[in-house]
Amino acid sequence: MRRVWVLVAVVSLGIFCAAQRLPEEAVPTHYRLSIAPNFNSESFSGETTIDIEVKSATTEFVVNAAELTFQEASVSSGGHVQKAQLTLDPKQETARLRVATPVPPGPASLHFRYSGKLNHELRGLYLGKDPDGRKYAVTQFEATDARRAFPCFDEPAYKATFDITVTARKSDTVISNAKVVSDTAGPRPGQHVVRFARSAKMSSYLVALAIGKFEFLQGAADGIPIRIYTVPGKKDMGRAALDHAERSLAYFNRYFGIPYPFEKLDLIGLPDFSAGAMENTAAITFRERDLLLEPGRSSAENEKNVAQTIAHEIAHQWFGDLVTMRWWDDLWLNEGFATWMESKAVASWKPEWKLELDDALAVNGTLMSDALADTHPLHQAADTPEQINELFDNISYGKGAAVLRMLESYLGPDKFQSGIQVYLKKHAYGNATSSDLWKALAEVSQQPVDKIMPTFVQQAGAPMIVVTARCAQMQTYVQMGQQRFFEDRALFGAGGEELWQVPVCLKSGDNSGKKVAEQCVLLSERSQDFKLPGCGFWTMANAGANGYYISAYEPTSLRDMSQDLETVLNPAERIRLLGDVWASVRVGRQPLGDFLDLASGLQKEPSGPVVEQLTATLEYIGDNLVNDRNRVAYQHWVQNLLRPIANELGWKVAPGESDERKTMRAQVQYTLGYTARDPEPYWEASKLAKAALENPAAVDPSLTEIVFDLAAMRGDAALYDKILARMKQTNAPEEYSILMLALARFGDPKLLERTLQLSISPGFRSQDTPPLIAAVMTNPAGQQLAWEFVSSHWDEIEKSSGGFNSSTIVQATGNFCDSGLRDQVSEFFSQHKAPAAERTLRQALERMRNCVAMKAQNKSYMASWLTEHGGGSGR
Repeated sequence: MRRVWVLVAVVSLGIFCAAQRLPEEAVPTHYRLSIAPNFNSESFSGETTIDIEVKSATTEFVVNAAELTFQEASVSSGGHVQKAQLTLDPKQETARLRVATPVPPGPASLHFRYSGKLNHELRGLYLGKDPDGRKYAVTQFEATDARRAFPCFDEPAYKATFDITVTARKSDTVISNAKVVSDTAGPRPGQHVVRFARSAKMSSYLVALAIGKFEFLQGAADGIPIRIYTVPGKKDMGRAALDHAERSLAYFNRYFGIPYPFEKLDLIGLPDFSAGAMENTAAITFRERDLLLEPGRSSAENEKNVAQTIAHEIAHQWFGDLVTMRWWDDLWLNEGFATWMESKAVASWKPEWKLELDDALAVNGTLMSDALADTHPLHQAADTPEQINELFDNISYGKGAAVLRMLESYLGPDKFQSGIQVYLKKHAYGNATSSDLWKALAEVSQQPVDKIMPTFVQQAGAPMIVVTARCAQMQTYVQMGQQRFFEDRALFGAGGEELWQVPVCLKSGDNSGKKVAEQCVLLSERSQDFKLPGCGFWTMANAGANGYYISAYEPTSLRDMSQDLETVLNPAERIRLLGDVWASVRVGRQPLGDFLDLASGLQKEPSGPVVEQLTATLEYIGDNLVNDRNRVAYQHWVQNLLRPIANELGWKVAPGESDERKTMRAQVQYTLGYTARDPEPYWEASKLAKAALENPAAVDPSLTEIVFDLAAMRGDAALYDKILARMKQTNAPEEYSILMLALARFGDPKLLERTLQLSISPGFRSQDTPPLIAAVMTNPAGQQLAWEFVSSHWDEIEKSSGGFNSSTIVQATGNFCDSGLRDQVSEFFSQHKAPAAERTLRQALERMRNCVAMKAQNKSYMASWLTEHGGGSGR
């Protein structure tokens, strides 16, 4: 599953948690599942027979079931049918069947007739509406919501085959995991019965149904039919998705060495969907924004997102569906691998997107998440639905991908690929664990993968590697020490007991802009010495930018390295260096001025992703570390830094211009307008926003988002009304999202209050409630207002967003850099528990504490640095 808004979470285990696992007296082998939705009553009826293998004689069987009403339950064995006494446990989400005569070991069947509600919570079998108001029913079962549609063994290790039959309205298309084998009229007038072929073995959370009015585009790759399904009127927006799906499937066929393991592949775009996408076996569901592109009107950044989301989900068909983690404690095996693989696949046909630089950017962000005391290891115990859902975070996705990327670099791409193929073939149609993966990689590579990987998978956090180097006898002597990196200065200063086995690639350079030497080593001790040939003036500890760690340097070495930024360091290395220096600043190991000095040397930076790393940090400083006394000086300094590149880029997109240059223009102009408050970007954006509201084609798609965001900053009610009206009219998912979030960027509190009220208004899609509120919470002009709204409307927000998705709002409180707001958030959630966001809350409070502390520590330093470096100039 690919998340839209990453959730960060805590796991606190206890006796109750373990009780939510099913007992092991039986194993399912096959399901016969019949479902009949009724859109008028917003309900469904179902009948399920589960063939099981009984391990030992028993009179009781326990399955998962939630929010279902049962009319009948029975147990069959050896031709003997027993009516079962059924006991439901809503808290444990189970149903217990008791029979009078013990069922002997061997094959048996459990049979159920039941009914349920088509809920509005975007989980289980839920109800959605297309833009014309037509209802559809669709499933979202990951992680523990299949039990809301049918009684089942709702744990990933219980894989089975499925025969699925759906009775629906005659006008409805029905999509599931396998091909349609029959479609017959009846049983009532206006209905039809659709029966699907037997599925491959799969876990219950991968079962999928979509029932409603859909249309499709069709293509194929390597003989596998591929369809892009949309609600009516949006089919043409799926053409790019079809191309990306065909390319992804063909790429993975080659990479994995196993032909696509299912008979067809459907990709379904949905107006109402909680995640970004979900890898249901052969029937992938998507939020429309992550699948559909308006021809000629989509930005390169959005097309990149669509391509990577599609690749992510198709990678799951092998890594997650064909081979599934045994339990949710190894969720990273699914999500980390698919996140790593998405860039690799798309880069094979879109090298000009330079996705390796996006990966470097992502690692910097992930390392700061992992720097929190309340992070978690990749392999993390979890048993309750709340605990499991909290694992869908930047650690499972981002850290998992980064560790795999580092390991591939260490082993070499060919050996890594061979190890992956061995792993998949050995565990096909079954389940596996983290240790199964690294055993396969160690076996193929003959490298100590089984010693390296546990240090990154089984313990939390990441190392900071402190590098010191000296030259003697025409050699560079390098000493490296490691300790766990905490963003909290006290924790960082105290050190930790953690020790990693870290593949480190060293690179040294001289003072003429030339590389002297490069060598990869394994840092396995607290401190180790290494030698490089030749004398280098500086030594970098992350050559290639593939390491999952933070590097720290001596001031003189950093200054020497800064002089060679664009000549010896490649863009990915420059991105990671910026992240490294910023991390050292966060813990007080280096002064803030070291980062600002480094930034000053990037006025002519040619790489868009490097500029993105730079501008994101400048915005953070402007939002959180600058006070009223030095704000104008900082704004002038940022103006002086960015104006040269902004003037060179301009606002006009030239014919044939690269996507990277277009994206960089948007980044620079936005930061210049938002952080530096330069009037020129604001006025230009306001002019373009008015033009775009009249004719969307009047503005290049690469600029649309920042144009509306900048225009909204000083926008009035008239502009607000026009944006809202256009948002309600548009049929394009990307434009809708841009306009919706622009409503959260206004500076006028009255307009932001309207935005907050809109988020919980009737007819507003519940999937959009958390991100819209969170967007207001990240707007400095709306933080206090948004928090007061959240605290006074929490019950409505939770109901609207289905509980789990409200974690997005809890996470957004981490953007507050104010001790008063921090205390209010802490007090509120001590009284209003959010079980699906316990760690998210603790991490948000930790981020607030760290930011408040950093602001206080840099209060006087910031003013003196700006005075010394000419922050007083500008318009």
